[in-house]
Amino acid sequence: MIDRHAFRRALSQFATGVAVVTARGDAGAAVGMTMSSFNSVSLDPPLVLFSVERKAYSLPSMLAANGYAVNILSRQQEALSNQFAKSLGDKWSDVEHSLGHAQSPLIHGVLAHFECEPYANHDGGDHVIFIGRVIRFTAREDGEPLVFFRGKYHNVSLHDQRQPAWPLPIHY
Repeated sequence: MIDRHAFRRALSQFATGVAVVTARGDAGAAVGMTMSSFNSVSLDPPLVLFSVERKAYSLPSMLAANGYAVNILSRQQEALSNQFAKSLGDKWSDVEHSLGHAQSPLIHGVLAHFECEPYANHDGGDHVIFIGRVIRFTAREDGEPLVFFRGKYHNVSLHDQRQPAWPLPIHY
């Protein structure tokens, strides 16, 4: 049997970006949740994935949504990350946004938006894995990412632009 706490600590060794996934729920209310489980899947067709814990209050709304948006947070949006990490409460208080595909909220000031239509959902143990087909996206060329590592937010210096000593393979 794997020790859950030790496993979680080991997983925290992988630095991730932070995103807020948003959608319009089945009752018409905006939903949003912070996550670091975002990744690219395919370029053709353009697919991305994220996962939602089965116990998440917003899971039924996400499953019923006609679309969703992945908002990639900038370093200056740490408070926003914390605001959307809460289970309940008014997550949308003072959050500037506009509406995208399927009325999914697009949060202002983020580094990138990926507007998606549902493509597939898969069993992921205690999570549901969502795969979305990207139908539109925007990306800024300025700003620094919000990074999560070892249970804390960290800075990434964009001033150190050293090249790797060997070619890094990128497989899609």
